[in-house]
Amino acid sequence: MSKHGRVLVAMSGGIDSTVAAMMLHEEGYEVVGITMKTWDYANSGGTKKETGCCSLDSINDARQVSVDMGFSHFIVDIREEFGDYVIDNFVDEYLAGRTPNPCVLCNTHIKWSALLKRADALDCEFIATGHYALINESNGRKYITRSVDDQKDQSYVLWGLSQECLQRSRFPLGGYTKPEVRKMALDFGYESLSKKAESYEICFVPDNDYRGFLKRRVDGLEEKVAGGHFVNAKGEILGQHQGYPFYTIGQRKGLGVAFGHPMYVTEIQPDTNTVVLGPEEELVRNGMMVGKLNPMKYASIPDGMEAVTKVRYRDQGAMSTLQNQGDQLYVEFHANVKGVAPGQSAVFYEGDDVIGGGIIYGSFDSQ
Repeated sequence: MSKHGRVLVAMSGGIDSTVAAMMLHEEGYEVVGITMKTWDYANSGGTKKETGCCSLDSINDARQVSVDMGFSHFIVDIREEFGDYVIDNFVDEYLAGRTPNPCVLCNTHIKWSALLKRADALDCEFIATGHYALINESNGRKYITRSVDDQKDQSYVLWGLSQECLQRSRFPLGGYTKPEVRKMALDFGYESLSKKAESYEICFVPDNDYRGFLKRRVDGLEEKVAGGHFVNAKGEILGQHQGYPFYTIGQRKGLGVAFGHPMYVTEIQPDTNTVVLGPEEELVRNGMMVGKLNPMKYASIPDGMEAVTKVRYRDQGAMSTLQNQGDQLYVEFHANVKGVAPGQSAVFYEGDDVIGGGIIYGSFDSQ
């Protein structure tokens, strides 16, 4: 019998999840590896060779480590579950003029659900991943805390996990830096793994061309949205764009129109196929509404609480006051924030602890 119990480890074939599995194995857990096939890039019509977590090479890498370490490994096809929810949402959000965050949605609704389902079937008490985050507990509630590695911290994409998920989850890498993880891979005898490159792409858009993906996914999209106007804050026409779904809040490059000075996308109006442009100062917002809330550290987000709010994964965060308004949250920034994009996640921190998070519904001007 294992010292700590039986754990199902999500193994993508990358360095992080692989080292997580090896660490748990060394600690005395009975490890069961699982690799989830979420997407076939060939189905999207892309031309880049399939790479990352869904590639055959990655699946084989995960299986080989399992064989070497002497624990079981399974491959699970969740393409239908993934595609119906994550990819459809990804497309729908862009068509609604918002900027989706598919990794958050996948973690919250697909990966953990799939892991828990398979963990129960395989008699595993716990599930584990290679995310850089920590789990803490107070007042009977589990919550996410930032990783010790500021550069790799992934607490932002985990705000949607339920208490049930957190109770059963393990994040072995949360207390380590990426260089330390690379050294562990080398110490375990996997030199090639220790040098494996990072993957920052959306798994189903490995060429990072989300516009091309949308065009291939939605028949006739280019024709339907072509010919819309760029306008300024006064509504004056500045030029024509290629279609509102192909732009995101804060975008400066790739507008296709020269102005002699930097201009940014400040608003997207899908109903009229209009994209509003302005100088950088017009990106500034002092408040936003957030919905689809998931309280984490507390049973509910305390009304009037001051917290650091992140509006993007790489955002440093800004001090804000959180005010409950029904099932939504009004977030008032203490200092103006640039590039608040509806559809993205807002995550609230008390020190390093995640209070909770939600989806940005709309933002307010600084005036």
